[in-house]
Amino acid sequence: MEQNEAVSLAFVTALQLLSPRARAVLILRDVLGFSAREVAGTLDSTEEAVAMTLSRARMSLRGKSLPSPARPSTAAEATLVRRLAAAFTAHDVDKVVSLLAEDVRIAMPPLPAVWEGRGRAAEFLSEVAFRLVPEARFVQTRANRQPALAVYTRDETNGLWRGSGLLVITPRGGQVAGLTRFESHTLQAFGLPRVLPGDYSPADAP
Repeated sequence: MEQNEAVSLAFVTALQLLSPRARAVLILRDVLGFSAREVAGTLDSTEEAVAMTLSRARMSLRGKSLPSPARPSTAAEATLVRRLAAAFTAHDVDKVVSLLAEDVRIAMPPLPAVWEGRGRAAEFLSEVAFRLVPEARFVQTRANRQPALAVYTRDETNGLWRGSGLLVITPRGGQVAGLTRFESHTLQAFGLPRVLPGDYSPADAP
């Protein structure tokens, strides 16, 4: 999966909707290309059971709103991400919402909750995100060929800014069509620090 650029974070997110066995069958069959017989042997099952599990898994994922692979970064996209980071930093709900597409989708895997549409996004920001995270800093990066923001929150015990998550942004037509937040353990794969250096400022972000 790590070698296949077509396997996106959105697909990984969707996989979490499946049971562990259904997830294993789908990955072994559709991603890694094992035969039904090989999968049955690996999972100590039968070919018939594998076929039924695979069919149900495919049906579960069918119709899920998954962003298509993103284009390389552009100047307009970079500007959009900077404006979004600034609005998040300022806790400006109206400004954030103005950058979102009408049908924006916000997800926080592995939590099953999803917020769709600008109205729901505004509720999420006001009632969840900005209440739980009163102060944050952001470092721009890329994930899954899409722009992303590494999120750092202040540790009240020592004042350090510690990594708390990765926000993957799906741009579309100059707006943000999707926001998917992943847990902090994903930061290491992108070479991002667990703690921001003391002299960091938002202007330093790439």
